[in-house]
Amino acid sequence: MGEKITPTEYRALAELRHRIRRFLQEGDEAAHEANLEPQQYLLLLAVRGLPEGQEATIRTLADRLSLRHHSTVELIDRMEARGYVKRMRGREDRRQVLVSLQPRGEKLLEQVVEQRIIELRSHGRALVDAISALLESRTASTGSRGKRRKTPGSR
Repeated sequence: MGEKITPTEYRALAELRHRIRRFLQEGDEAAHEANLEPQQYLLLLAVRGLPEGQEATIRTLADRLSLRHHSTVELIDRMEARGYVKRMRGREDRRQVLVSLQPRGEKLLEQVVEQRIIELRSHGRALVDAISALLESRTASTGSRGKRRKTPGSR
């Protein structure tokens, strides 16, 4: 087994989890204020925020939302009925179903995301500090044995 987990690491992990939960709860509240259910907001965000070159297929969205395929289809059905998204067949593979945002969905998403970014910019330091405390705790407790591997962009 690995090295013994320190009290500092337990506290750092607990703080990180607390900060993540708070961030997620605030996101749910922001979605509700825009008359969206949290899952609806997350679907809109998943469609709009996919990595470049990735298509918004049912499978991709289910994966990004950590939902089962049929649950994702039901969510898309409800969102399409409200005019937030639309489905279309893939150009190359007609069996493939792609999801895109409608202007109404884009507008709602922008409203929620704008608020979330403002909140993150003002309160995000606590989240970053919680992550840093966890990442740095092993290095501090093990001295030179816990040297971190250099990653791209690190010094």
